[in-house]
Amino acid sequence: MKTANKVAAQGDVLFRRVSTIPSKAIEVPRAGPIVVAHSETGHHHAIADRGVTMFEEPGSALVCYLRMDIGLDADIGGVDVVHHRPWDTHETIRLLGAPGDIWEVRRQREHTPEGWRRVQD
Repeated sequence: MKTANKVAAQGDVLFRRVSTIPSKAIEVPRAGPIVVAHSETGHHHAIADRGVTMFEEPGSALVCYLRMDIGLDADIGGVDVVHHRPWDTHETIRLLGAPGDIWEVRRQREHTPEGWRRVQD
């Protein structure tokens, strides 16, 4: 398993440790695992650990934020992002950190003749 302390990528998803969550970001109510990225091909990148809260900026489908909270699984020193797909999966990434740490999650973009679009994994 890969571990990340500052920056990591899992397919078309980029994780970067940041110091704050933007003031416009809104907490996303949780009902099960946090899905940080859905894909056009039916797979997703998700966090099952209950010690994480996700925030989204209104109008931005490319960026969200993860805050590690008190309920974080301290035994592993972070949270695992698992890529769920039955074939050609990306390796699980452990985002290292402690309660209060924040990770920015970005869907990567690419330029095409038609303009910018989300990278298609």
